[in-house]
Amino acid sequence: MTTHTSTNSTQVKAPRLEFAKSAPKAFRALIAFDAAAREGLDPALVELIQIRASHLNHCAYCLHMHTNDARKAGESEDRLHMVAVWREARHFFTEREQAALALTEAMTLVADAGVPDEVYAQAAAHFDERELAQVLALICTINTWNRVALSTGKVAGTDER
Repeated sequence: MTTHTSTNSTQVKAPRLEFAKSAPKAFRALIAFDAAAREGLDPALVELIQIRASHLNHCAYCLHMHTNDARKAGESEDRLHMVAVWREARHFFTEREQAALALTEAMTLVADAGVPDEVYAQAAAHFDERELAQVLALICTINTWNRVALSTGKVAGTDER
């Protein structure tokens, strides 16, 4: 008889620091940056961007948080299920949302190919300069939050807000 053991489910992770307590000034600055980035953007678009970046970064903590926030804001289950495969399900998303999702992917995976001119141009065609700057800032903040959550071992479903 062969016994299979999953190292992921049986390992106990070593405790990690609590970022908010260990670096309170940095944490407050990140919260302020996040709030400034969201300013003036459609809350549904904000959540779609955050969900897509969290998918790409494999951040279960942030994905759980932002899908719940999206539901509370009235987002449909159909659209939430389609975010990860939005290119194959474009009819679920407006052209503006598609442009934001493409930009989110390019910026999140920036080391792969930079931000292609056509992706930037598509976003610039759907957002005025101020909005585009806000979207860029929002993508930066969610990528930072994902990295903080992953580095500090945050567990999905333990959002303390």
